[in-house]
Amino acid sequence: MREYLLTLCITAAVTYLLTGPVRKFAIVAGAMPEIRARDVHREPTPRLGGIAMFVGLCAGLLVADHLTNLSEVFEKSNEPRALLSGAALIWLIGVLDDKFEIDALIKLGGQMIAAGVMVVQGLTILWIPLPGVGTVALTQWQGTLLTVALVVITINAVNFVDGLDGLAAGMVCIAAAAFFMYAYRIWYSYGIEAAAPATLFAVILMGMCLGFLPHNMHPARIFMGDSGSMLIGLVLAAGAISVTGQVDPDVMKLFSGSERNTVHQMVPVYIPLLMPLTIIAIPAADLILAIVRRTWRGQSPFAADRGHLHHRLLEVGHSHSRAVLIMYFWSALIAFGALAYSVNSASMWIVLGVVALSAVGLVLLLLPRFTPRAPRWAERFVPPRYRRRRAVSVEAGAGAGTEPTADEEDERVPVAVGVSGANGATAVGHRSRAR
Repeated sequence: MREYLLTLCITAAVTYLLTGPVRKFAIVAGAMPEIRARDVHREPTPRLGGIAMFVGLCAGLLVADHLTNLSEVFEKSNEPRALLSGAALIWLIGVLDDKFEIDALIKLGGQMIAAGVMVVQGLTILWIPLPGVGTVALTQWQGTLLTVALVVITINAVNFVDGLDGLAAGMVCIAAAAFFMYAYRIWYSYGIEAAAPATLFAVILMGMCLGFLPHNMHPARIFMGDSGSMLIGLVLAAGAISVTGQVDPDVMKLFSGSERNTVHQMVPVYIPLLMPLTIIAIPAADLILAIVRRTWRGQSPFAADRGHLHHRLLEVGHSHSRAVLIMYFWSALIAFGALAYSVNSASMWIVLGVVALSAVGLVLLLLPRFTPRAPRWAERFVPPRYRRRRAVSVEAGAGAGTEPTADEEDERVPVAVGVSGANGATAVGHRSRAR
């Protein structure tokens, strides 16, 4: 566990430290497109954050390769090299898209090629466990098609949800944390070495997202762009493919006892089929709804609009930060709920807990304008937005060179996103607004 923690810290540190220089490079390179109709932000913001995330991925793999226990993953499996090859290709396509806005069909072809590169190097689904059937071995073509489909769906699901500051990175980080716990349990509890690559991929993905999030939280100073969203989507899919198609369920020796016990014991085997769906449940639902909505209107499925789930949360009345936190909540509820059910599927408390938390989530959705206020004795310990408003008298001589008090500082009206300087853009001077 200590080596995983070290890999996580190194990946996060490299990503965090490089994001600042990458932001300056993106500004110089002109990777700051004008505001589009579907965008939520109101000022051009640099992209190419995926550059720092890709370097963090390389640093994490390099560090893991030189650690005593994790180096065995590179010796016994070719999956880390397959991941790096596919990630490099998809990252390059994303960088070109962030700069030149390439066609959607070209990106789709690049995603399929990146998935094919990983399949050629051994990162593919070999068999799948089916309820009531058992383990089903796949032919080479079946495994390839299923692997490519899972990679493309996951990449585009993550890409579609990347519409608010910190949303995609936070949701993927939550999913990676749940997936790490699951894969680590398979590797450590059952002693299955084939689950070690998936565990490594999950911890590196967590580091990439954690290192980038401080720069991407609202108001974001830099966006990850397609170079980042497609990259973390591919890493997430690679972990799911590794633990789903490479781990033989028969090794777990779960087929024993009565039929009822066997069904309960087989839950950890079925979870690899469900976990990739649960960790991207919200992005996948957003993707399906977007395709149905656009085709119903006679538009291309790749045509952009403002009908995504995060856009609808803003239209309901939620603030930017609250909409992101609500999406975090639902992602964590689904991912960790599935994880808890895989550990003990016979416990009714897990189901009741998920139901109770779902009710809390629905209440949050129905109270978009509710802002909690801290008691007066705790106001000095919370951010100004949670303090009670105080009437500030405006004197005739106010503003004539006098310094504002601490209370006046707290009661200032927040700067709107569209105002110059809201996203740290004053570093490059004034810029023209979109017409």
